[in-house]
Amino acid sequence: MRILKKLIFFFIGIIVLLLIAGLFVKKEYAVERAIVINKPKAEVFNYVKFVKNQDNYSVWNKKDPAMKKDYKGNDGQVGFVAAWDSSDKEVGKGEQEIVNIVDGDRIDMKLRFKEPFEAEDNAYMITEAVSPNETKVKWGFKGTMNYPMNLMLLFMDMDKELGGALDAGLKDLKTILEKP
Repeated sequence: MRILKKLIFFFIGIIVLLLIAGLFVKKEYAVERAIVINKPKAEVFNYVKFVKNQDNYSVWNKKDPAMKKDYKGNDGQVGFVAAWDSSDKEVGKGEQEIVNIVDGDRIDMKLRFKEPFEAEDNAYMITEAVSPNETKVKWGFKGTMNYPMNLMLLFMDMDKELGGALDAGLKDLKTILEKP
């Protein structure tokens, strides 16, 4: 019985220690990747500003081709919402809304995840002219994990988790746009 009590107190101590640590662990994360595409900036921006085009290059959109999709508004304009619903737990259910566009330069989106967990992230795509026929595209995410969920940031490498998917998506985007 004493061993059982010690084990219980040990596990309670670990939980309390983690909860206290969570008060001091960062809550925000940011991940960004970039690639240079051999096309003029206007052409690249006019492709990436349309959220529906992400079906062609986003790793997440390609994970479940059978997912249900619903659209509201005009794609490529502020207020456009693309919703998805997938039985694949890696895709889940949520929506993406265009919240700001700086024509030719930047598109900002709000991601609202509903399943398998609830969260909101900010995403963006930025286009920068490297030369008249080369464009750097930056794709990034910024998010917050509130206490006590922020403890997951101790064990998850968000840069690695999200960064790999962003890299793969940008490579696919480059392939699509550079096709003759």
